[in-house]
Amino acid sequence: MITHRPGHQTPPRHPSIPPLDDELAGLLDDLAGLHPGIDMMCDAIRLIALDRHTVDETQSLIAGLAGGADGTNVVTAIALAIARLSDADTNPALRSLPADRQKNAARTGQLAHLALSDPELHQTASETCAAIDGI
Repeated sequence: MITHRPGHQTPPRHPSIPPLDDELAGLLDDLAGLHPGIDMMCDAIRLIALDRHTVDETQSLIAGLAGGADGTNVVTAIALAIARLSDADTNPALRSLPADRQKNAARTGQLAHLALSDPELHQTASETCAAIDGI
């Protein structure tokens, strides 16, 4: 099993970069310990937020997080993971549930996938990339 210590990958903060705001820091702390994969994602978000970036890197990161118009972004990857986890065909842990609960979990997982993959959700991040680019 993969193990991970929350906060282990936190980079030293460059003096020109402000610390995380309370909302983001608190959310990352609240998510700590749910699963090593979540811990790694939180560390990745922390690294992205605290690292120094060029303008081009900033634009690429925003697109990669949520703005990839073709669905190539982290939010869409999370949506696909939710759909996978909520389906008994791809998550054996759910196979012990009654059939109606399996079906409802799969249906609502697909709804979550559709909501998180909605192009309108990604539009503002795409517009942020365009604003950085001066478009």
